[in-house]
Amino acid sequence: MLTESLNYELPAELIAQKPADKRSASRLLVLDRDTGKITDKVFTDIAGYIKTGDCLVLNDTKVLAARFFASRKTGAKLEGLFLQEVGDSVWKVMLKNSRKIKVGETIDLIGIDGKSFCEIIASERCDDGKWVLNIAAEGSVEDILAKTGFPPLPPYIKRDDNPDIAAEDLSRYQTVYAKNAGAVAAPTAGMHFTTELIDELKAAGVNIAYVTLHVGAGTFKPVTAENLADHPMHSERYSLNAENAAVINKCKAAGGKIIAVGTTSVRTLETIAAGGQIKAEQGSTKLFIKPEYEFKAVDTMITNFHLPKSTLIALVGAFAGMDLVMKAYKHAIDQKYRFYSYGDSMIIL
Repeated sequence: MLTESLNYELPAELIAQKPADKRSASRLLVLDRDTGKITDKVFTDIAGYIKTGDCLVLNDTKVLAARFFASRKTGAKLEGLFLQEVGDSVWKVMLKNSRKIKVGETIDLIGIDGKSFCEIIASERCDDGKWVLNIAAEGSVEDILAKTGFPPLPPYIKRDDNPDIAAEDLSRYQTVYAKNAGAVAAPTAGMHFTTELIDELKAAGVNIAYVTLHVGAGTFKPVTAENLADHPMHSERYSLNAENAAVINKCKAAGGKIIAVGTTSVRTLETIAAGGQIKAEQGSTKLFIKPEYEFKAVDTMITNFHLPKSTLIALVGAFAGMDLVMKAYKHAIDQKYRFYSYGDSMIIL
């Protein structure tokens, strides 16, 4: 399949730069795969498409404050993105403006108050702008980043190092049910849910299950290969415990639908279902869901609007068919829906 088939033109003004004033006040496009019908709603209408006995599957990963700033002893400012901890107080990061940095150089890590928090040593240069840093501070990654970190917003959302704006983003670039820290990008479809809306669904007899998939920076990597099959898929860590596996399996056995919130929940469920059943499991997945993939677990999907030529729009196209997805995206553009991470939502029935 040619990657160009995942492409579409989006007016820049439709890229949401901030979230809706209220989480559940975003718009909702309803796409029926059987009829091809498209309906415009608001997210609070979502309950009308989830029935008693269905199971809503949410990704409870928690986004780290993974974006940070540092400065060289020369005063030159650096911007970084925490990727993973590779040892005790040893981080792998993406570092901008690092061309002149030397291995062994000591750099100041800057706190959100603008003051030097601790020193770090650039101990190893890796490929693609990545570095290994030794952090001279005690505490967990989450604790250290809480003192120095800014939300890891994607590059199409424009932000500087203003701590007041960062504080708002730290709250909104996160789901209300976030629990297990480890993501460097948000499972954005879940950001439309409020605690009240989840409670309303529970009261209506909807089952709630949680998976964890720590979204990595690779989720934003565009597909540059001419053919989709030649794209090297990124890896992400996932887990599903026995309690939540039982909730999903009970729903399936009773004839309820599995409604995955976000591509991350879809990827987790389909990775586990590849073994023939939904069971407690953890590991890393490189599953690339693209058109012609046969879904094994997911019946309905709730998702945001994704970047062209991305693995995410390929996944949505696999679920609904690329022609129907492109029809829905054209409708969303014509109706001026807000796109991407802070944008509006779609439910695919």
